[in-house]
Amino acid sequence: MGFRRSTRGDRPPTFTFADLLDEAISGIVQRPSRTALTALGIVLGVGTLVAVLGLTTTTANQISQRFNVLSATEVLVKAPEDTGGDDGAGSSRSLLPEDADDRAMGILGVVNAGTFRTVPADFVGKISNTSVDPGGYQDIDVVAATAGFFDAVHPTEVQGRVFDRGMQERADRVVVLGVNAARRLGISNLDRGPAILLGGVPATVIGILGDTERRPEVLSAILIPMSTAGDLWPTPAGVAANEQMLVDTKMGAAPVVARQVAFALRPDNPSALSVTAPPDPHALHDNVAGDLGQLFMILALVCLVIGGLGIANTMLVSVLERTPEVGLRRALGAHRKHIALQFLTESGIVGTIGGLIGASVGAVTVTVVSVTQGWTPVIQPWAFLPAPVVGTLIGLAAGTYPALRATRIEPVEAFRR
Repeated sequence: MGFRRSTRGDRPPTFTFADLLDEAISGIVQRPSRTALTALGIVLGVGTLVAVLGLTTTTANQISQRFNVLSATEVLVKAPEDTGGDDGAGSSRSLLPEDADDRAMGILGVVNAGTFRTVPADFVGKISNTSVDPGGYQDIDVVAATAGFFDAVHPTEVQGRVFDRGMQERADRVVVLGVNAARRLGISNLDRGPAILLGGVPATVIGILGDTERRPEVLSAILIPMSTAGDLWPTPAGVAANEQMLVDTKMGAAPVVARQVAFALRPDNPSALSVTAPPDPHALHDNVAGDLGQLFMILALVCLVIGGLGIANTMLVSVLERTPEVGLRRALGAHRKHIALQFLTESGIVGTIGGLIGASVGAVTVTVVSVTQGWTPVIQPWAFLPAPVVGTLIGLAAGTYPALRATRIEPVEAFRR
């Protein structure tokens, strides 16, 4: 049974470390199914912990790279409305000049630049495709934009075409639909040259945007040349046009462009323009990693707690089932501490096994997800190497109460069952 009673009556029974391991391993091996189910909780908990930490680091790295490619090359210029005008007559005009795109393109480091504004819905009126829905809509945004705006947002999956500078200069009544706006208007292709009504004014649909790398809100909007919008819906005095300019820069040029663009657009009054430069990418990376880490760490800890409770519950049931065995060991001279050590060792071994398997499962999960998404997997050593130790500690913590419960079993009561 693992206990060796001394031949001399004055010596207590001996229980060596080898005996402890032998009894613990025997208890685990004799119940393989239960041991596997018990270890499964730790496998899931530790595996989730490793996977979460690895995926957090990996996704934060990918988000940082995405930021570097897009947001780090984006400068936004906002122009509040000038309601006074140079002539003092109370006319309303935008602070952005008509040749704003060309002025911005003249700055070293600028790749694309485009001006845009949202036309108020009450100016436009009802929007409809009369062949599908004569009732029309008033909740589809109409965005007036220059031709350079499309280059700045990097459209992809374009059906048809976008309007060019010639259409803009002629104030052609043409529109480009975002894919969501096209779906609502019942337009799926351009084979028959569809047209829509903007407050009763017809406009030909020349293109549909399937996706954009910037300004995804335009996918639910109707885009119309800036000059056309000015002719159809002139901005009354005192009403803000709220024009903005999106500037696409070369990598690393955004901070310099942000300092120069206001002077290029309005050398007479650069302070009238609001310029937003991209934030520091390192600070963004740290913030993203911190936010994701906190969120996923809570999830991982919940999984670990559930795994620990599973071990505690299984070990407690095991103690109850093995009451006669514990009573026999006590009758042969085993001390309470020997019983406690045996059950703690069993739960510790199960936790260690679960930690080892869980760490491997977590690492494989991170690798598979990263390869599937085309990412570079990133697993920090501090998230992987301590996993078996974490499993052992959880096993020991979960086995503490069952072990103490086993020590309270008296031999006489055990044999009565």
